[in-house]
Amino acid sequence: MSDASSSPTRAMMQRDRASAALGMVVERDEPGFAVVSMRVRDDMTNGFHITHGGLVFALADTAFAIACNETDNLTVSSGADITFLKSTRSGQTLTATAVRRVLSGRIGLYDVTVVDETGDVVAEVRGRSISTNRTLPPVTD
Repeated sequence: MSDASSSPTRAMMQRDRASAALGMVVERDEPGFAVVSMRVRDDMTNGFHITHGGLVFALADTAFAIACNETDNLTVSSGADITFLKSTRSGQTLTATAVRRVLSGRIGLYDVTVVDETGDVVAEVRGRSISTNRTLPPVTD
């Protein structure tokens, strides 16, 4: 995981054990935009020796979460759809880029593109978010 600062997203990522366990790296973190990468390990493949779709989605979901958490109010997913376009294998690096398309009141719409190290599109995700009136408690270690 990338280093933490005082932003809500950084505080959120300090707590994100799943993304850390998967080796995700936050490359860019801006309001309404995020880039997150992950190297595919052997233990991330399915019975066909290709990257498990749930882990491709997990990468996209992390980028989505970073992009939509741009204020102190917690923003969560209200739904998402994924289309798988290309399989990948252990040793490859996947990168998810999330971009805000629409933010209307508490509701947001985000597109996430997952590519491999050659730039080929692996998956496309459309995510829907909703902002809550809750704030993230401070990080304590």
